[in-house]
Amino acid sequence: MGAMAWPTSLVVGMLALSLTAAPAHAQSLAEVDSAVRDGIAKGIYPGAVVVIGRRDSIVYARGYGHFTWSAASAVPDPDSTLWDIASITKIVSTTSIAMRLVDQGRLELDAPVRRYLPRFSGGLKNDVTVRMLLDHTSGLKSYVPFYVKARGSRARTVDLLYAQPLVRTPGDSAEYSDLNALLLGLIAEKLGRMPLDQLARREVFTPLEMTQTMYRPPSKLKRRIAPSGVWRGRPVPGDVNDQNAVAMGGVAGHAGVFSTGMDLARYAQVWLRSGAGPARQWVRPETLSRFLMKGPHSGSRLLGWDTPETKPDEPSVFGSLVSTSAYGHTGFTGTELWVDPARNLFLVFLTNRAFDPRVRESLKELKVVRAALSDATVRLVPHGCTQELIAGC
Repeated sequence: MGAMAWPTSLVVGMLALSLTAAPAHAQSLAEVDSAVRDGIAKGIYPGAVVVIGRRDSIVYARGYGHFTWSAASAVPDPDSTLWDIASITKIVSTTSIAMRLVDQGRLELDAPVRRYLPRFSGGLKNDVTVRMLLDHTSGLKSYVPFYVKARGSRARTVDLLYAQPLVRTPGDSAEYSDLNALLLGLIAEKLGRMPLDQLARREVFTPLEMTQTMYRPPSKLKRRIAPSGVWRGRPVPGDVNDQNAVAMGGVAGHAGVFSTGMDLARYAQVWLRSGAGPARQWVRPETLSRFLMKGPHSGSRLLGWDTPETKPDEPSVFGSLVSTSAYGHTGFTGTELWVDPARNLFLVFLTNRAFDPRVRESLKELKVVRAALSDATVRLVPHGCTQELIAGC
């Protein structure tokens, strides 16, 4: 049986035992802990969990800090603590549903969006394809605060979304935009004939045994949710941080999903296994591969995912040691997930940076932590797969 079925404490304990004979790995484990604790010490986030693993095993899983800055609050747990994963929703929910629909022959990547959403039409909008929504080359604005004018109305939010003009020629260049995922969510609902949260549960969460992943967690789970915001000085666990998602009723293509470290680990392993789910093939390997291809003008963007991009003035959230085949995504609340098939390795790093950070420019500071943690992860599990051996390692 794979380590995924074992208790987290047992997995960590086994790792600790194995490290007594591997000082180099022990040093790397200390680097993992140091990187995460540094973020707490600097006031970037009060709590976090880390899960590191391979295709069929968990290498390390641990919680750090507390739900809030109070030492009396709960300690995060990789198995049970729920986090507002923010834009990782774009991957775990929207991109995954789109991939399933493509795999089933119900959605065409190069079809115009207007085929599925007739209201999205006119002028250059007629040239925008589903693929362009996924790789962010649609030409839509990067962000629009719909919630200001929508005043909590989902219908009004959707009207404002359709009314948005393009600001670039479709397909010419990539600019990350929540609007793309919002439209993809509407396409998914149209083809799936049910609300997005129900569709995500049917197409993704249930078949991948992500039993604690959901939109709009019920109030009975609040004690297990790390708060991602503050209202009138009090933590608000379970309330989605993204206000456009709030305007959509808490269920949107770009944000709104809550998940645990171990559920996201299960998800990452499916990608490392070329689409093989716990019980059966979830999507065909060739379909999954199509979503991991860059377009001629998509820059670092794949379909849904992002890839490492070198910027001289700031660290990469992927660090400097992942392979060129790595891909991942981050979230505004302080979350990160990356997968490196060449190294047979993944990292899940969940924090609640959006909860009352005690440092200025917390997102910028978090990049430094993410880079250090990513490099420590690779050093912890240094032996990856060569290109020739990826299928067997």
